Amino acid sequence: MNPSRENDLNMTRRQLFGRSALGLGTATMAQLLGSELLAQTPDSPEGLHHPAKAKRVIYLFMSGGPSQQDMWDYKPKMKEMFGKDLPEHIRDGQRITGMTAGQKTLPLCPSKYAFTKQDNNDQGVWVSELLPHTAKVAKELCVVHSTFTEAINHDPAVTYIQTGSQIPGRPSFGSWLSYGLGRMNEDLPGYVVMHAKTNFGEQSLFNRLWGPGFLPSEHQGVLLRSQGDPVLYLNNPKGVSRTDRRTQLDALAALNETQHDQFGDPEILARIKQHEMAYRMQTSVPELMDLSEEKESTFTLYGEEAREAGTFAACCLNARRLAERGVRNIQIFHRGWDAHGNLPREHESQCKDIDQACAALITDLKQRDMLKDTLVVWGGEFGRTAYCQGKLTEKNYGRDHHPRCFTTWMAGGGVKPGITYGRTDDYGYNIVQADGTPIFPQPTKDHWTPGSVHIHDLNATILHLLGIDHRKLTYRYQGRDFRLTDIHGHVIKELVL
Repeated sequence: MNPSRENDLNMTRRQLFGRSALGLGTATMAQLLGSELLAQTPDSPEGLHHPAKAKRVIYLFMSGGPSQQDMWDYKPKMKEMFGKDLPEHIRDGQRITGMTAGQKTLPLCPSKYAFTKQDNNDQGVWVSELLPHTAKVAKELCVVHSTFTEAINHDPAVTYIQTGSQIPGRPSFGSWLSYGLGRMNEDLPGYVVMHAKTNFGEQSLFNRLWGPGFLPSEHQGVLLRSQGDPVLYLNNPKGVSRTDRRTQLDALAALNETQHDQFGDPEILARIKQHEMAYRMQTSVPELMDLSEEKESTFTLYGEEAREAGTFAACCLNARRLAERGVRNIQIFHRGWDAHGNLPREHESQCKDIDQACAALITDLKQRDMLKDTLVVWGGEFGRTAYCQGKLTEKNYGRDHHPRCFTTWMAGGGVKPGITYGRTDDYGYNIVQADGTPIFPQPTKDHWTPGSVHIHDLNATILHLLGIDHRKLTYRYQGRDFRLTDIHGHVIKELVL
């Protein structure tokens, strides 16, 4: 085919108008958008919608649904209800999973673990004996007992809290932050993900959970691996020097820029940025992962497991190192919290994995004067039921999925320390008002009720702490302005200092 004819065919109508719109059109658009465009300008203080209390987020995600009943939400009256059927008026026709729908009864299951209140005031934090180390930093925690979601199965629920939609394809939380705030360190990604080792890794985690969706691909989360090279292809092939790699990238960038001039595809520019980031990471990542310079006191704080790559403790230590180096969003996934049966054995193992490391991370950040502007978030996709799945004994039980109310906590980054927010009923089944009065109907994402925190509210509040108005962080795709919180979300001001 004639090359000039091929070029004509390759230019679509959209590309023609897109290319002709540059210049005067771009200047006019900048005037129309004004300061709203600045919210997407990396590292510009003027780009924030309001003063930020946090510069960065470390998100500890407990995939599978940790049991709030056994860790955080103390229900002493449940001791009197052991084995009794969940009252019909408490369930009130609410959806349950197919795993317990066939049970003739839903026997109430009080926790076998002792709880201790860490402060004497009304909002003091109750912590289970499963978390002795975390209990020591409870005065730094803002514990929310009334988080809720509509999703009742794992993949839709994890996708929902991570992207704002139960349907895959939307940008992840960290990608939204990367898009809205940019990077603080040009030698490291703005969004880093780690997977911690676990003894109960039942659920799969798909890379779309830290993917950019329809945002430019440069906002993709970068997964740090615990075995082999921390990042794939971090080292050059044998026989290729760093100078050779630089020459190759320069030539490739020139070709890509020519292609961008021809087609106007913004993904080509994103590709150039990704290549440059990969080149810089060849130097920055090995230094980041080298723990040989850490003091012995650090390993005493985090525990000996922090020396073993891939453990939750090692991930938390690396999260602090990433935060020190200016990474905006760090997310650690810890799987295995789906305790349908034999919950005590599984949760005791899981809590042993995370307890000391969570406490160490908060202590470490505070000692380095970083906790004040680093927001630490802990939680899963939903909680677990007050009733038992399967056979119930005083020493052993399982719990099903429960999206109606579950516990998350935050620390640092501008949240109120040492408090609890939201209440659940004596069964730990529904959200109630501050005085214990039932809320009818129960809160929904469309109608916010004081004391309740929908996952959209949680994400809106996190963005608020970072200086972002969740209603203004948008991206136009297929004719619609999308955002992390969809068309919902309410900032919970009661959690903010």
